[in-house]
Amino acid sequence: MARIRTIIMGAAGRDFHNFNTFYRDNKDYEVIAFTATQIPNIEGRKYPAELAGELYPAGIPIYPESELVKLIKENDIDQVVFAYSDVPGGICDAQGCIGECGWSGFPPDGHR
Repeated sequence: MARIRTIIMGAAGRDFHNFNTFYRDNKDYEVIAFTATQIPNIEGRKYPAELAGELYPAGIPIYPESELVKLIKENDIDQVVFAYSDVPGGICDAQGCIGECGWSGFPPDGHR
């Protein structure tokens, strides 16, 4: 069975926590990228291979959240995980993305 292609949206906190506690060694999922806001200059970096685990020997790229629509379209993404601990404007951005893409792959509660 194909792995569930996933992007995790966040701000270098809860997103990394969710990855480490659920996705890191989970062979049912393939985390394609993280998207980031709020942390200056984090985009363009990678979540290091040493922390990402055996399933991600090259690490996981981090992109600006403004590229989310493009990433979904170019990477055949099955789900996007909204992993913010502080939500104010983020929900609007995520809902805008869903409308723009004609896509609704957000799991109901972030992850299980």
